[in-house]
Amino acid sequence: MNLVDEDVNHPGYLVDEDVNHPGYLADEDVNHPEIYMSERVFYKSPDSSFHLLLEIEEETITSINFCSAQVSSQPSTALEREIFRQFDLYFTGRGKEFDLPFFATGTVFQLMVWEEVLRIPYGKTISYKELAERIDNPKASRAVGRALNQNPVPILIPCHRVIGSNGKLTGYGAGIAIKKKLLELERGNWQ
Repeated sequence: MNLVDEDVNHPGYLVDEDVNHPGYLADEDVNHPEIYMSERVFYKSPDSSFHLLLEIEEETITSINFCSAQVSSQPSTALEREIFRQFDLYFTGRGKEFDLPFFATGTVFQLMVWEEVLRIPYGKTISYKELAERIDNPKASRAVGRALNQNPVPILIPCHRVIGSNGKLTGYGAGIAIKKKLLELERGNWQ
């Protein structure tokens, strides 16, 4: 069952069926008999404020984690060069959208939450409560927070754009300081 419109303008979209195509989020009950080796790539933002560890399998981003300072990898494939290019644009305020293949798994509820997060515009924020209301589950604010905490590809699925109802920064897997820096970056470049 497809959870979003086919014409969504981003390379990954949420489905809960087995799809053998990179750039999808799929229900975690999907069986994947093949085991692939993932490649780890370290990325450092141009101003060295952000350090990311990306895992790539079969030309698809499967994980993004913030990490301590690392020496940035030298991109060795076309995809890695494109990842670095798009992240450089984002972290310098010149890129507001990503067009990168990703794959992530989650429960149906997590997929609904992540799908809605993809609709939050660059430079804007919504509350956990508003996000719960948008997915027709108005009493699920805490569950929304837990779903966001399980987001395997932060920044691509911009969970940092979800804040407390009172406007305070609450919860972020990489820490509130990183969330604050990402929001400041976006707000400073929003037009």
